[in-house]
Amino acid sequence: MDVDKMLAELRMEREQIEEAILTLERLARGRGRRRGRPPAWLKEAQQAIAEEVASRGESGAPAPKRRGRPVGSGKAKQAAATNEAG
Repeated sequence: MDVDKMLAELRMEREQIEEAILTLERLARGRGRRRGRPPAWLKEAQQAIAEEVASRGESGAPAPKRRGRPVGSGKAKQAAATNEAG
């Protein structure tokens, strides 16, 4: 194998390792939940991970929780219940 090619590959790996170290240092510094909007670098990192998982076809995160009233507790059902009682 060509020595110049090996050096170029090692330099690329070193850059990737340095980026990973920086990311981990940021995560270690930012321990705990913080109020407000997440920093831009964290949001970008989460999007990149989500895109990578989606490209693999894996199910990354569970479906978000549904908020609000349950499906069968709407006004129509309540009105029907009051008509039957009265």
